[in-house]
Amino acid sequence: MVTLQGMIEDLKKKLDPATVGMFACHNGVVRATSRSGAPAEALDIDKDQEAWDRVLADVRSRPGIAAVEAYLFTGRRRVGEDLLLVVVAGDIRENVFPVLEETVNRLKKEAVKKREHLT
Repeated sequence: MVTLQGMIEDLKKKLDPATVGMFACHNGVVRATSRSGAPAEALDIDKDQEAWDRVLADVRSRPGIAAVEAYLFTGRRRVGEDLLLVVVAGDIRENVFPVLEETVNRLKKEAVKKREHLT
C-alpha cells in the first residue's frame, strides 16, 4: 500500500540533500459529510491521467522545488479511507507550502473525477 512515509523515503533516496530542506505533505481522506453537510458513505474516484500529468509537470518546474509526487486511490473509497497523497520536496517553506496547496487544489479541480454516495 502506498503511504506518505514510503513516498518520502523513496524521494530521500533519489534527491540531492543540498536541494531539499523540507517535505510538505497532504493526506486527503473521505469525509463523513459532503461539503454541503449531507451525510456521505463513499466516493467513487478516478482520474484524467493527461490532466494529472500536466499539473504535476507544471508544479515540478517551480523555483526551489526538487520533487512533487502524488498518488490517488481510485475506485470505491469509504468514509475514513485515504484518497489523495501529495508530497512536495523543496528548499524552503516559502517555496514549498504554496506549491503543496496549489498541487492539491489543481489535481482535485483538473484531474480527479469523483461521484459521491450520500446516505
